[in-house]
Amino acid sequence: MNTSRLLPIGLLDIMQCPSDAGALSEDEEASQLVCDTCHYRYRVEDGIPIMMLEEAIAAESD
Repeated sequence: MNTSRLLPIGLLDIMQCPSDAGALSEDEEASQLVCDTCHYRYRVEDGIPIMMLEEAIAAESD
């Protein structure tokens, strides 16, 4: 089970990316959730993940 700090324990385990259903990881420093597949980033504000595609932050190109 996940030992999440941005979200309540267990919540991240049942969440998925709304774009591609990929697994999510936390970026605690940036207060964001990151899709392991498409790398979209979703803000977490006051413990609430903002999971709307319109609000997603696309991965930066190298």
